[in-house]
Amino acid sequence: MNEPAHQPPDVQLSDVQVSEDPHRTHDGHGRLHERVGIVVVTHAGAGPMLTRCIDAVAATTHSRVVVVDNSGHDDRRETRGDDLPGSPSVVTRRRCANRGFGAAANVGFGDATIATTDYVMLLNDDVTVGDGWLEPLVSALDGDPKLGAVQPKLLLAGTDPVLINSLGVTIDRYGAGSDLGYRTPDAVAASGRPVDDPASVVSPIEMFTGGAVLLRRAFLDEVGGFDERYFLYYEDVDLALRGAERGWRYACVPASVVEHEMGATTASLDDGGRALQERNRLVTVARFGTWPMLGRAWWLSVRRLRHEPTAAHRRALLGGLARLPRALVERARRHRGRGA
Repeated sequence: MNEPAHQPPDVQLSDVQVSEDPHRTHDGHGRLHERVGIVVVTHAGAGPMLTRCIDAVAATTHSRVVVVDNSGHDDRRETRGDDLPGSPSVVTRRRCANRGFGAAANVGFGDATIATTDYVMLLNDDVTVGDGWLEPLVSALDGDPKLGAVQPKLLLAGTDPVLINSLGVTIDRYGAGSDLGYRTPDAVAASGRPVDDPASVVSPIEMFTGGAVLLRRAFLDEVGGFDERYFLYYEDVDLALRGAERGWRYACVPASVVEHEMGATTASLDDGGRALQERNRLVTVARFGTWPMLGRAWWLSVRRLRHEPTAAHRRALLGGLARLPRALVERARRHRGRGA
């Protein structure tokens, strides 16, 4: 069993005061804005990228937005929220120590302003939504109570022809996660076909990307949110796999389209990011993979020690080894629990 993901004691919060907006509109889902809360995680802090993200959200929905800033910037002006775009009646800012992406997302999930929503939309700050992006996601969850999460079609921003970033996530025989459709041309955009074309039907997926995903509140409550020990990378794979063990399913809804500036928020990690990816791949395989996959995953990490960046590969391997005993114990406990 995983440790509880919601860990608020060391979080320092500062609020933007919220008030009811009398101009919010009704929609076909019964005041959709009241049913969906939106969480935007930023490590970059206030700036053009976050502004683009929130401006696009504010232009397409009146759902409440919680911006969780774990940049660690000690700036009193920023903590008041005066530098945030969007209507102050629907945007709340939370600041927290940088304990990673999953921890910041969990802070947003637990925010009081969206605590009663049916669904929670999680967005990276480098994602820009388009017209009509939210309704198809909500419709998909409304139509199937066992869907725990649905993701839109993510396109790579600034590509010509338009290229896909993600239609879901899968893992290979070495336990490495990858985005379905990554860097393939977007057939719908290339052909000019309408979004209700067969290429845009809702499709089941094994796992979802944490960059843009609509999560059912009941799913989060049951599974417990992100495992904050990952810090960054594979926390979305872990959440999806824990949910799947409990019978939850996931889907991609290509009628919902967003753009993603791939890696814009983590570009500065360099070798540190590689080490985290590799370490977390090993931990995830230890927790969920088959025994043959576990052997292949670790042998791959050993072979990578011969290649650059060797320091990052060594750090990842040592980090994985340090976490292996606990991961195997948790694996055994989950299996015993399912067999009970």
